[in-house]
Amino acid sequence: MKKAIFFFFLTLQLHAMALEGEYERALLAGGCFWGVEHYFKQLPGVIRTTVGYTGGSVADPTYQEVCSGTTGHLEVIEVLFDPKQVSYETVLKEFLEIHDPTQPHVGSQYRSAIFYLTAEQKETAQKLLALLNRAVTEVRPAGPFYPAEEYHQDYYTKTGRQPYCHRKVKRFP
Repeated sequence: MKKAIFFFFLTLQLHAMALEGEYERALLAGGCFWGVEHYFKQLPGVIRTTVGYTGGSVADPTYQEVCSGTTGHLEVIEVLFDPKQVSYETVLKEFLEIHDPTQPHVGSQYRSAIFYLTAEQKETAQKLLALLNRAVTEVRPAGPFYPAEEYHQDYYTKTGRQPYCHRKVKRFP
């Protein structure tokens, strides 16, 4: 419960900054969220990442519930970024290069998806996906985002391990 309250207030504060135009948000699902988070933490202009769940029908799901496949949620990463340093298009290119957007994933929570927050984000996502051959990445309107349990946040930093499900492959000039 304390985790949920902490993330709620942190999210409110960062969302207020985003609403004031200082930062923008991206919600992205690219398989296991640990590897996606690892790569986004290295992208200049990224202010914060939070792994969590979205796209399903259950409020505040647990990891076990999401993995059961019964909630409809995907593992996602919320990326808060400074648009003065990095564009949404660059954020999406990074996303599409650190996981395989043409590969259907095993497990419903591991599907590839871009959850757009604005019409401009939707347009940018569709434009980039059109450049890729056979992309299976879904483009969907964003719904509620639920932060994952604390032990999932900064997983590779905490464990000292390296990503094994993701690697960067250049797909854009």
